[in-house]
Amino acid sequence: MKVRVKFAKEGAMKFVGHLDIMRYFQKAIRRAGIDIAYSEGFSPHMIMSFANPLSVGLTSGGEYFDMQIRTAFPSAELVRRLNDVMVEGMRVISAVQVPEDKAGKAMSLVEAADYRISFRESQPLPDDWQVRFAAFMERTSIIIRKKTKKGEKEMEIRPLVYEWHFEGDAVFIKVSSGSSDNLRPEYLMEAFFEAEGLILEPFTLMIHRLEIYVDRGSEGRHDFCSLEALGQIIE
Repeated sequence: MKVRVKFAKEGAMKFVGHLDIMRYFQKAIRRAGIDIAYSEGFSPHMIMSFANPLSVGLTSGGEYFDMQIRTAFPSAELVRRLNDVMVEGMRVISAVQVPEDKAGKAMSLVEAADYRISFRESQPLPDDWQVRFAAFMERTSIIIRKKTKKGEKEMEIRPLVYEWHFEGDAVFIKVSSGSSDNLRPEYLMEAFFEAEGLILEPFTLMIHRLEIYVDRGSEGRHDFCSLEALGQIIE
């Protein structure tokens, strides 16, 4: 049975990198007594895969991994067992069964993500920053210079922002994510500050990932669906 686990990564755990999070869950699964399946061969490993690794320094309430288990448990029992062995800053939200033939690997499914961006008090902002940001987002083209292993290249990012609005003093955005056309939220905010002649102080952005999605649309029309919604509760 393939199970998709949704979890939150908060607090000090935002400083723990993706590889260490993978190792952490391997140990947590053993402590929770979950009968996970292993690969065959000389070096067997747990059959699990993670979706769209979160950058270090970001928090999230919508992270996912898939695991293959040999003994079925109700969803509520899986969540309880895992949360009983979680450390502070890690919390399992749900566990659903996903179809073997239709779900695909979580890593390859991701097409979009929601983020909430806010600022620390140490970041100076003009009183009219929201008016200026709204005008900035009215642009049909926003080009940034992105660093790559081969140097720098120009990247058009405006089409990669699908939705945006203000949530109080924070900015909500839904952007392209995954293995191709991946837009990191900080790129958008850095482009705004640069365009407006403002100085973005280091480490003043607080970025929280809310959810990640697959896109079931076609012919240029988006139909976003969360990874969790692709599964069903195990009774």
